Amino acid sequence: MLTHVEGIVIKTQNYGESHKIITILSKEMGKLSAICRGANKAKSRLQAVTQPFIKATFLVYVTKGLSTVQQGETLDSYRSIREDIIKTAYAAYLAELTDKLMESKQKAAFLYKQLALTFDWIHQHEDYTIPIIMYELKMFQIGGFAPVVDYCVHCGRKETPYTFSIQEGGLLCPHCTSLDNYAVHLPSALPRILAICKEVDIEQIGNISVKEENKQLLRQILDNYYDQYGGFTLKSKRFLNQIDRLS
Repeated sequence: MLTHVEGIVIKTQNYGESHKIITILSKEMGKLSAICRGANKAKSRLQAVTQPFIKATFLVYVTKGLSTVQQGETLDSYRSIREDIIKTAYAAYLAELTDKLMESKQKAAFLYKQLALTFDWIHQHEDYTIPIIMYELKMFQIGGFAPVVDYCVHCGRKETPYTFSIQEGGLLCPHCTSLDNYAVHLPSALPRILAICKEVDIEQIGNISVKEENKQLLRQILDNYYDQYGGFTLKSKRFLNQIDRLS
């Protein structure tokens, strides 16, 4: 069956000397893998649309096995991401996270929109910490291990000041914080920011003003949280960690 899909390339791999297999997060069909015959040839019309992070429309012959890309047309190449090693590293992380946590052909119109908007933000801005965290938390929900950030994970109270417990899987109120001696004390603004990041669409945020030290704290918390519950080792995450140590 020939089908038009709009999607973002989240994974590429060479197949033989001249072919590629790409994984697309598509608006219409969720995560879809397809072979692109001859895509590695210099004059191939498919070469441009089989690069990582390309947003394009694809004409795909869909089968129960490995589908085949017949044609493609680039919608956005996200050039500034490709020209910046830090932006490239974060885009690769989001793409790999998506590939690991999404099931094949799982419906994902909302998630596709959020990934496209996140790439748009990274492409257009120099500060993209919060949009990345927003997308991560939505992916954690897809993966079934999102933290509880709206109320105390233990007793259900909505009482501040909160701490964040990786061990317990979310916020702890003052009555329950003793359950985890390693729970992280959160500045008063952060629980609300976490709840917004988890629930709100990226296009609704405008500009969220967050102190740099709070961004770093959120980054540390989510990194440690994924290490505990994510279940997949991410090569792109190791590279980001190396960049952080160098900087």
